[in-house]
Amino acid sequence: MKHIARKRFGQNFLTDALVLNDIIRTIDPQPQDAMVEIGPGLAAMTRLLIKGVDHLHVVELDRDLVTRLNKEFDPKKLTVHAGDALKFDFSQIPVPAGQKLRVVGNLPYNISSPLLFHLAEIAPLVQDQFFMLQKEVVERMVASPGTKAFGRLSVMLQWRYHMDLMFIVPPTAFDPPPKVESAIVRMIPKAQPLMCDEHKLQVTVTKAFSQRRKVVRNCVAGMFTEAQLIQVGIDPQLRPEAIGLEHYVALANLL
Repeated sequence: MKHIARKRFGQNFLTDALVLNDIIRTIDPQPQDAMVEIGPGLAAMTRLLIKGVDHLHVVELDRDLVTRLNKEFDPKKLTVHAGDALKFDFSQIPVPAGQKLRVVGNLPYNISSPLLFHLAEIAPLVQDQFFMLQKEVVERMVASPGTKAFGRLSVMLQWRYHMDLMFIVPPTAFDPPPKVESAIVRMIPKAQPLMCDEHKLQVTVTKAFSQRRKVVRNCVAGMFTEAQLIQVGIDPQLRPEAIGLEHYVALANLL
């Protein structure tokens, strides 16, 4: 029976075989990998991943799809975790000694940012992450200071990860086709993020980007003085998107 994509779950199923093979080559699954796939959907990517790994874990919210997955796959090869990836405790997935988790998935675009921040909490336990996301979101993630795309998402994720946009995926690769282009992003947790309290960095960056069109001195007024901006090497006349990660970290460390 054909599964109808559900809008409330943000379902767009990847069906293009060439794109799927490109993704698998990029991920390069190995037999001993501790791998988890978020949102396996109709299992197009799952079937290819399972050929490369000894055992695969998947997290799926849609109960009908959970039933299909459990029927199709041998539990010796696939463990299905039924539930919301936003609430799922990824640290519970068993990982062999000396190894780290590999996380992959075609993420529902309606929850991509909160899910990325949820996963950031377990970054020290992760080897790498490969996700398909809306192209615009990936461009924001990997953006450089001084570009329009550089913002809160860029700073917070670049503090924790090395990230690369691997390639673009057209809407025609999906059923139903989304209204936007997609992209594959690779995220590798940094062994030593710059020393900083995450909450203070979050507060600083949120304040700085609350009024993007204003200069940073006005954006952070009431939180930091002009003298403090100059102290950490920030020109108070710059706009928030022109200031790099290191300067935001230095500012957060003044809080």
